[in-house]
Amino acid sequence: MKKKSLTRRILKGVGAVLCAVVLGVLVLLLVLTVTEYRPGETEELAVSGSYTKEVSVNDSITVMSWNIGYGALGDNADFFMDGGTHVNTATEERVRENLEGIAEQVEAVQPDLILLQEVDTDSKRSHHIDERQAAAERAKGYQSTYACNYRVLYVPYPLPTIGKVECGIMTLSSFQISESERVSLPCPFSYPLRLCNLKRCFSVNRIPVSGSDRELVLVNLHLEAYDSGEGKAAQTEMLREFLEKEAKTGNYVIAGGDFNQIFSNMDMERYPLVDEDMWMPGVIDVSEFGEGLSCLMYDGVPSCRSLDRPYAGADQESFQYYVIDGFIVSDNLVVNSCETLDLQFADSDHNPIVINVTLQ
Repeated sequence: MKKKSLTRRILKGVGAVLCAVVLGVLVLLLVLTVTEYRPGETEELAVSGSYTKEVSVNDSITVMSWNIGYGALGDNADFFMDGGTHVNTATEERVRENLEGIAEQVEAVQPDLILLQEVDTDSKRSHHIDERQAAAERAKGYQSTYACNYRVLYVPYPLPTIGKVECGIMTLSSFQISESERVSLPCPFSYPLRLCNLKRCFSVNRIPVSGSDRELVLVNLHLEAYDSGEGKAAQTEMLREFLEKEAKTGNYVIAGGDFNQIFSNMDMERYPLVDEDMWMPGVIDVSEFGEGLSCLMYDGVPSCRSLDRPYAGADQESFQYYVIDGFIVSDNLVVNSCETLDLQFADSDHNPIVINVTLQ
């Protein structure tokens, strides 16, 4: 009898624990459902700061695009989604060091327009540093806009958990931004997976061109990474339709960011997969963009590295590299230069790409 009684108590205890776990999961699912970030198809974005210059026809301008890895993916970092072991990839001190290094590089280039991706405002992974505010305070003489693309109260995986995330894309302009808008992109994830995934978008920033009835349309983007491929394709198609429409009106169009894909006019074999288990980017067929738009990347330097292991101290010849950051520009812009800066991934898992163009 005593053995049966003990068995019953153990079973009841196990049952109680299982019920508590199930209840906890259901409560978390309910909370995440209620608090799910549900942006509209389009949303007006606030414009902050002060501009210092005007842009006119025949002017040459410099544009920098950089995925800053939320300040926590410097050369010391590896990340579990890329086959690494870490979720928390940087101390608060290292995040601040990375952000300082990024700011110094931007100041060295002195671009007229800056497109930043993976800018955290209140995330556990970057120690809740408001990187948007820090960038705006550092960038004197620029207006700025910010479009959120990742807002989750608590990401419950893996262990330790990712936790709270608030992140987005930030645009800075030394010219006047007359209007700014967030445009939602198709989300490839269904419920409940979409609760903890990004809600991708691109931001449209309209800049008056002095002495002209045309606008400079500046698009900041960060397309899907970890989907089956259909999401990237759908998002790219939506982007293409928007850019072609703007180009046909005669506006000057510059779209830049992290495409998580390589343009088909690049050397596809320059950075081959070193392991079949590595993440592989999609391919954008540049011929689908037709006349009026040019797709620009620079394959002389990789724009991104794998996060399966830290970069510092690694055998860099055997490292996995990618070319996935670039620009799409309208043909009324003369491209004077396009180059990815080789910064050895010191402060981010991406290198910045910089173009200089002239308005015809």
